Amino acid sequence: MNFEQFEEAALMIGLAAIIGFMMFIIYDLGKRSKAGKFGMAVLFFALGLGMLGFVIKGVLKLTMGV
Repeated sequence: MNFEQFEEAALMIGLAAIIGFMMFIIYDLGKRSKAGKFGMAVLFFALGLGMLGFVIKGVLKLTMGV
């Protein structure tokens, strides 16, 4: 494994960990504010949409070979 492959793997692992932590933060925010089911869904949709766009961008880059 060369340095470039290590960097790519470390980036993917780090981003997955950060996205998971951000999902926990959104859940905790909804729980502490007593948002209810609908409020929790809105929080995850609105705040998770940016993360979803970032993941889709990464998938597109991998499939297009850029």
